[in-house]
Amino acid sequence: KFAMVAPDVQIDDGKGTILISSEEGETEANNHRKLSDFGIRNGSRLQADDFLQDYTLLINVLHSEDLEKDVEFEVVGDTPERIGPKPSEPTSRNISNGSDDGAQPSTSTG
Repeated sequence: KFAMVAPDVQIDDGKGTILISSEEGETEANNHRKLSDFGIRNGSRLQADDFLQDYTLLINVLHSEDLEKDVEFEVVGDTPERIGPKPSEPTSRNISNGSDDGAQPSTSTG
């Protein structure tokens, strides 16, 4: 749902319990476990980081009985409009003659 490439997800409880690691095989044992197995309940928070995209999310877990049939979860709230790396900042320097020191081209004839 969040288009993360290499996410690391941890419980935001100050203990740093990692649920999903971008390191292959590090958290595979967690794949079959439920969130409740980790003490995650209504009101818990998760932090998801994708360092390849410089992208971090704080996720609030809220229990709901009002989901449609066969819907396991719903993403609600502010989601990024554009997922992916942040655009680089444009440079505002004026460069003349390959230098930005203000020197003018030589006009001597010789």
